Amino acid sequence: MISRRDTLSLMIFLLSALTVGTNGQAEEPFDGKEGRPLALDQFRPRSSLVHPENRPQRAKFPVVDAHLHPRLKFRNVPVLLDAYVRVMDSQNIAVSVSLDGRLGEKLEEHKEYLWTKYRDRFVIFANIDWQGTGERDDPATWDCHRADFGRRMAVALADAKRRGAAGLKIFKMLGLRYRNPDGSLMAIDDERWDPIWEACGKLQMPVLIHTADPVAFFQPVDRFNERWEELRRHPDWSYSGDKYPSHDDLLAARNRVIERHPQTIFIGAHVANYPENLAKVGQWLRKHPNLHVDITARIAELGRQPFTARKFFLEYQDRILFGTDGPREPGRLLPHWRMLETRDEYFSYAEDQYPPQGLWNIYGLGLPDEVLRKIYSENAAKLIPGVRERIEKYASSGSLGQPGGP
Repeated sequence: MISRRDTLSLMIFLLSALTVGTNGQAEEPFDGKEGRPLALDQFRPRSSLVHPENRPQRAKFPVVDAHLHPRLKFRNVPVLLDAYVRVMDSQNIAVSVSLDGRLGEKLEEHKEYLWTKYRDRFVIFANIDWQGTGERDDPATWDCHRADFGRRMAVALADAKRRGAAGLKIFKMLGLRYRNPDGSLMAIDDERWDPIWEACGKLQMPVLIHTADPVAFFQPVDRFNERWEELRRHPDWSYSGDKYPSHDDLLAARNRVIERHPQTIFIGAHVANYPENLAKVGQWLRKHPNLHVDITARIAELGRQPFTARKFFLEYQDRILFGTDGPREPGRLLPHWRMLETRDEYFSYAEDQYPPQGLWNIYGLGLPDEVLRKIYSENAAKLIPGVRERIEKYASSGSLGQPGGP
């Protein structure tokens, strides 16, 4: 769905295309009709290719969606949660991992929302409270800049573990938005946070960490940027320029944390936020045995390089988790099954939003069943506490968890 903001932006853009000539008459719009110039955000090519197609309507094997944001997207509305669980049933998603747990009473609130009816379908990750009682726009008042913050958060994580949290999610604002009292950005590898990573290792709570964003977001927004159209719609997504660390610097800082804490399991969100360079991600996986990755919201990148991506999935099949950044509707889920399970060629990676992340289509990887099982659920079951028993309950419930079930 196109947001109200995007619709308004598009209307303004189209109106600006109606320039007035020297004779006072409006010139023709950039609509591409009859050979006229075409505005980039109006480009909707329809492929003329004719080739075999497979369109799986649900995942072939039970799935763990290891990257979900139900608090942020459902706002504690029960009917929305009920509807999503029906989607889980129809798509063969056995378990979803909420990354919105927070700490203390906020965690209890989220548990009540998810677990009152669906305890066997959701696992919850906690979040660090960097701000505390401080003022949002005054970093000097934030709790993270007070003495002994790391140790206090380690204690809070132990409490979250007792309350049922399975892991810790770190959002991308660490490194890109959160600031020190002097105005500088808080560093991911600041030693003040080391007690947090150490505690997660001792508590056996994996850390799912989102660092940086797509490479294009750190490049100048010009005619050479392959995601120019997306960044024009979302200018606040650009981190180009001297105000922010480079893409390489952010990922290097994250990797230093991973190296300093070999007993802690880290899951690099969004293919460690470098799906554009799978060879580099492979180097990181070989160097850091405690690093794993999820494929969340990156099928557009993975599916456009099918030979390289298939090789990557086969080589690192024990280190990759499935995720969507949802909750998603079925139309947003189907391209995932199609990319991972089939060898289909040149299809859209988003049902209703073409082109949201780049002017290209994707290809299927046709992964073997044994690899699919690992990506879909087995790897998550090994890494995330509480997942394995929930999968077993799902599978024992009948044909719902089996290939070809209703």
